[in-house]
Amino acid sequence: MNDQNKKLVLSNRSRMIGGVCGGFAEYFSLDPTLVRVGYVLISAFMLGLPGILAYIIMWAIMPRVQD
Repeated sequence: MNDQNKKLVLSNRSRMIGGVCGGFAEYFSLDPTLVRVGYVLISAFMLGLPGILAYIIMWAIMPRVQD
C-alpha cells in the first residue's frame, strides 16, 4: 500500500475486541501485540477509566474497512 493512500481504520486482520489497536498497528506498521501492551500500560498508569473511554470513542469514530 502506498504511504499516501494509508487510512486509519479498524482492523479486520488483527482484531481482538474492536480492532482499534490492530488498526493503529497496521497504520504505523507495528506489531499489534506491542501496540496492545503499550495501550494497556498507558491505560493502567492513567487508572484505567480514561483509557477505556478513549478506546470506546475510537471504536465508535474509526471507519471500518471497506472490502
